[in-house]
Amino acid sequence: MKRIQIRTFIATTIMMLFLGSCNEILDEQPRSIYEPGFFKTEKGVYGGLTSMYAHLRYIYGPAYYYNTLVTGTDEATYGQSADNNFKDMDLSGVGSVTSTSSRTDGLWTSTFPNINTASGIIENAAAVGTISEGLIAEARFFRAFDYFLLVQTFGGVPLDLGAGELKFNTNPVRTSTRNTVPEVYTKGIFPDLLTAINDLPALGRVKGGVTKTVARLYLSKAYLTYAWWLQNPNNIPTYPAADRTDPDGHDAQWYFQKAYDIATEGIDNPGPFNLQNTYYDVNVGVNDRNSEILLYADHTETSEFYNASSLTYSNGAAPENFSGWMMTWNYTNIRSAGVSSIQREASQPLGRPWVRMCPTIGVITNTFADKTNDSRYDGTFTTVYRGNWNKAGNTAATLINANGLPVSPGGAILTFLNTDNPGVVYATATANIGAGLLAGRSDFVINPSGISRIVYPGLWKLGVYRTDNGTGLGQPNAASTRPFNIAKFSELYFVAAEAAVKGASPKGGKSARELINVIRARAGKWRWDNNGNTAKVADNSTALTAATPAIIDLNYILAERSREYYAEGYRWFDLVRTQKWEELAGSYQICGSNYGDHTPVTVTRTIDKHHYLRPIPQAQLDGMVMTPSEKAAYQNPGYE
Repeated sequence: MKRIQIRTFIATTIMMLFLGSCNEILDEQPRSIYEPGFFKTEKGVYGGLTSMYAHLRYIYGPAYYYNTLVTGTDEATYGQSADNNFKDMDLSGVGSVTSTSSRTDGLWTSTFPNINTASGIIENAAAVGTISEGLIAEARFFRAFDYFLLVQTFGGVPLDLGAGELKFNTNPVRTSTRNTVPEVYTKGIFPDLLTAINDLPALGRVKGGVTKTVARLYLSKAYLTYAWWLQNPNNIPTYPAADRTDPDGHDAQWYFQKAYDIATEGIDNPGPFNLQNTYYDVNVGVNDRNSEILLYADHTETSEFYNASSLTYSNGAAPENFSGWMMTWNYTNIRSAGVSSIQREASQPLGRPWVRMCPTIGVITNTFADKTNDSRYDGTFTTVYRGNWNKAGNTAATLINANGLPVSPGGAILTFLNTDNPGVVYATATANIGAGLLAGRSDFVINPSGISRIVYPGLWKLGVYRTDNGTGLGQPNAASTRPFNIAKFSELYFVAAEAAVKGASPKGGKSARELINVIRARAGKWRWDNNGNTAKVADNSTALTAATPAIIDLNYILAERSREYYAEGYRWFDLVRTQKWEELAGSYQICGSNYGDHTPVTVTRTIDKHHYLRPIPQAQLDGMVMTPSEKAAYQNPGYE
């Protein structure tokens, strides 16, 4: 299709995978070059499979593609230090999405080489004689996984990379033809995932390896998304032009039912997977790679080679995991009587500040309205910033903070309040960041209505976690060594619930409300007060499940999804799938970009129907030998 893809197949670095049990990990060894016949060897098949896991790092963790999935939704807007990579995606008049500015180029250029590698394994592995159907099914899963990402993002995409549809291509090709959305789903995604479910093991052959359960999740999501596409309630255009009819003769309702059936099958046959006991346990760094996580882009602090990036510094580029920096504001500007009381630290509540993205006020006040019973606000954000000057070598036992009161290391320096308190008094110079005072409190405070593009709660759930800090600040300038979670067992409940709301016939005990209440019951269980920094044993599950409406609707499910997966990269897909983007994210409130600005303003977005598809990257168009009119026809409408 394009030069970068051809280069990736003919001369690339691939990772070798050695045979191992489910307790072993991918053993990655570099290889500078391979040719098409390599996939006809056992070593080649294993190398190709390992490269598929490695390719996830180029999609999940790098911040610029991540930004396209969060900024511009009802979850986030651009932060004070944002450049056009972030402002463009906000659709609020400060930038525009074009074929050169949309950072979905990272998705396009990472997936097609992997798709071709998968096709090479699928075609050639059987000839080796020692390759199991389960191994080939891993390649089928990843080919479907990539195509599912692409079709949701761009609409119809090419199944033929130069050698025929879903064939392994070994020759340079500088032309391309896009298939329609129904063709991508029915020829590519569905068959590969059905085979993957049949042939994959229940227990991954390596730690983090794909399984029947993750294949069921993605097939149910694909059925659900395609059903919405067929139904098209708001008349969103597709491209290339195609009738909203299924080549196999099924209607949207059939696919909603299939989504429900496959998702509940995954719930009933979990294999080694299960929900964690508390929401905190899902996201706390010490519990990474837990039994709720079905798929992740892996990193490690034990080796720069296996981490795929430095352990001490970062270039801010793929394949590093640096998404967590984007919603981290510059807390190091806080001053306690002139002293920088919160230093940059490689710890989950802190990390490296980039101030590129920020939550909207509505996220704090509406999405996470219940901060008492529901643990998910506490398990998502850093709302209390604690002193750590001692780790930087300052031996002062206390510092003078708000209201002239002393604070000790580990004490609260700044707190984002859960609800607005009319007693908060703001002063421009307070704490050097224009924070507020409450009588009798030694910590500075900010009301939810006072969060701005420059000062806001940080994203704790994606924060840095390392065990090699010792008693100091560690390596806060390095990219995160944590895995980036891609798929969770909990989403099976959401897919089934959404399908049931859309008319799928539910099983006994698995109505939409009952499924959502499994998630809400877990959200009510606490074992740790994250921002209080103390143990908290509480079970508010009864209160949360009782508060669930007797009949839940789509908006309720979408709100629950945002509480569960806030800023993890789900939201743009959710709003596009359900065609709720403009309704739920057409405006938002936030305060300005200057310290001390606590005056909310309402910002309106212009979300046009053509925005429901991202533009084909300009680099793809530039790399094709086609006429200008052919290239124009290749591009999605609205991005000419």
